[in-house]
Amino acid sequence: MVSPNHDVERPSRSAPGVLVKRILVVEDNEMNRDALSRRLVRQGYAVALAVDGDDALKLAAATRPDLILMDLSMPELDGWECARRLKQTPATASIPIIALTAHAMLGDRAKALEAGCDDFDTKPVDLARLLGKIEALLARNPIP
Repeated sequence: MVSPNHDVERPSRSAPGVLVKRILVVEDNEMNRDALSRRLVRQGYAVALAVDGDDALKLAAATRPDLILMDLSMPELDGWECARRLKQTPATASIPIIALTAHAMLGDRAKALEAGCDDFDTKPVDLARLLGKIEALLARNPIP
């Protein structure tokens, strides 16, 4: 079921003629989801929100975001399996995914990359570090 919380948040200001990059934030914790989305909007991104893996699959296919921030530890369809499915689906396979997790155990990074994530970061989010990773991935996959 697509959550009513999936509305796209848009930056309040963007330069005329500049394409706003779209990020899908997949996070089951409401406080984390809201805090991260507000910070990204302030940085000039349009943000769509998914509350779980199933919601993420539907929104990614429907909205084709430029990048996905994927929480790994979610009930039902976790971030690892969601990333695998996104990368196996031709319409979403090229969307870069950054795995986000509070459980930075040895092997989690390798497991996330093996599942199809393009990068990995830990929570709590260090915004400067995360923005660097976002920009690097977006530079590799420019908006057509």
